[in-house]
Amino acid sequence: MVRWFQSFRRPATVDPLASGGGPEEDPAVRSRLTALRASAARIGTTLDENATCAELTREAVRQVGGTAAVLRAGGGAGEHEAGEHGPGEYETVNGDPALLPDVRWVGAAAQETSAPGEAADPDLVLASGGARPALCVPLATDRHRYGWLVCARERTPFTPEETGLLALLAERAASHIRQAQEHERVRGIVGKLQRALLAEPGRPHPNLDVAIRYLPVGQSALVGGDWCETVRLHFGRTLLVVGDVMGHGLEAAVDMTAYRSSLRSIASADLPPHRVLRRLDDSASAEPERRPATCLIARVDPNRGQVTFASAGHLPPAVIDARGRTSLLAVPVGPPLGTGLGGYEPATYELDPGKTLVLFTDGLVEHRGEDIDDSLDRLAGVSFEATAGVEDVIDTVLARLDARHAEDDVAVLAAQLHARTQRDLDG
Repeated sequence: MVRWFQSFRRPATVDPLASGGGPEEDPAVRSRLTALRASAARIGTTLDENATCAELTREAVRQVGGTAAVLRAGGGAGEHEAGEHGPGEYETVNGDPALLPDVRWVGAAAQETSAPGEAADPDLVLASGGARPALCVPLATDRHRYGWLVCARERTPFTPEETGLLALLAERAASHIRQAQEHERVRGIVGKLQRALLAEPGRPHPNLDVAIRYLPVGQSALVGGDWCETVRLHFGRTLLVVGDVMGHGLEAAVDMTAYRSSLRSIASADLPPHRVLRRLDDSASAEPERRPATCLIARVDPNRGQVTFASAGHLPPAVIDARGRTSLLAVPVGPPLGTGLGGYEPATYELDPGKTLVLFTDGLVEHRGEDIDDSLDRLAGVSFEATAGVEDVIDTVLARLDARHAEDDVAVLAAQLHARTQRDLDG
């Protein structure tokens, strides 16, 4: 192959649709316009940059034959000019790689055709001569260059119409690449914010073993509106809390953080669970934009061997006995937090070291179109090893109820009492 490149700006006359009258006047032009739209629609079907490049090279080969590949600017995705960090390698090659020109030629030619200190012209196309013609079309939009679409084939030079078509397809791909990169940038910012919102629960007293799991629904969020919390109280008691803010994603996570912050402040007064809920409800209802939330609070008292619950619109807790059998505990259900209605009542049960408490959000059990009682019965039907610890209990619950494919966020908390010792009582 002759080692030279010819550069030229893509003129307006190479528009593949330009042939006399408008589409309304020429059926042939209307047909070509329809074909071009279909060709463009096959590029940028996802927000995945690599997938867009693969679609581009596949469509380029479909339209002009030969081989097509993408050469990223600076050897990778981004807005660097070609050759700034040296040429990279061809990616998403479609066809015979042996037909493609040496990547160093593309990088060198791109540098030579750009004025020093200026951005490369996004309309500049590089064409090579010789037995294997090659065409290098910039992947660029709004003067942001992401690389080159490189096409090559045996002997037959590329026509102006083919050049124009490839330039249009490359421009469409570049637009989608820019959208994909912006999406990833915003997603990264959201991820950092979500990680900041995902505060670790407090530490319970050493007389209590606690395990917590959180599974956000889908793949786009690290945290949503479901949450778990533990708060140390006086005399060896621990407050266990699960909550579920209405909605998903970042907005629900912000309100979830507000509820957790209020809970920690209110719990410091060492109030009984139903009064904690009352104050949480008052606080949330005073903020009109705060989303409603359900909440279940359990105050574990190892000295008395008791646990006291209060519920704000939440599903009941489960208890696993020493033989590994599961049952649900009846707790009076008050209105969700944020309604300002109040009306929460306590329920107290005996608790000994042979039992395991399980508090959870509705995503663990609920299925669309299924009665909630049937969903809870499924949980009550799960059996456990008699010696299962809290981590094993949660692993079993998540596996048996297929929580990895839940339709909503899932938060689960399991707690077991230690056999009481003086050290535990003093903790």
